[in-house]
Formats: sequence, structure tokens, C-alpha cells
Amino acid sequence: MSYNMRAWVVTVLVVLVASNAFKCDVNAAGECGKTPVRSAAASLSPCLGAAGNARAAVPPACCSKVAALIKTTPKCLCAVLLSPSAKQAGIKPGIAITIPKRCSIKNRQAGKKCGKYTIP
Repeated sequence: MSYNMRAWVVTVLVVLVASNAFKCDVNAAGECGKTPVRSAAASLSPCLGAAGNARAAVPPACCSKVAALIKTTPKCLCAVLLSPSAKQAGIKPGIAITIPKRCSIKNRQAGKKCGKYTIP
């Protein structure tokens, strides 16, 4: 077998192995259950203004989305706030982490660490 043919075969095998690993990762349950963190982050789009400005009013739509997220998959909130998608959207984790308190969500995990931040 020539060198070019071997290189092609190795490349194809690497792509196949990588695509299967990615497929398993997508189907696995993570911090947000079976929902990818990026999709969970997109569902919190009503919170964008409040996540970047501590003085901004938190819209009711944001509060209901955050409350539902905390109720179903509480670890997901940290995963979303610390995700690359959140950083790209201009979310400031130190401010965003205060949204559950600003929404007066009763069952929030007060005192829980979220990266280097603590949920108030």
C-alpha cells in the first residue's frame, strides 16, 4: 500500500472514530439533561439584558425560564452561565448568577458554588 493510500485510510478512520465519539457525547445526559448547553443558553435569551447589567429589570419571561431550568436541571444554570456561548453573548457570570434572587425564585440553590461565583 502506498504512503498516500495509508494516509487516506488513517484520515478516514480518525474521522469515523471522532464522529462516533461526538455522536455519543450529544446523546449523553449532561448538566442540562439531554438538552445541549448551547440550546439551554438560547432558551434564556430573554435574560440577556439582565445578565449583563445588575441594575436592569429582569423580564418575567426570563424569570419563568430560569425557574423552570432550576426546577428541572439545577446544574444546567451554572453550565449555561459559564459556557462559551454565554461569554460570546456578553453575559457577565457574576451578574447573571444573581438573576434567581432578583426573580425571587424560592427554591434556588442559595450558597451553591457556580465556578468561582456563589449563588446569592
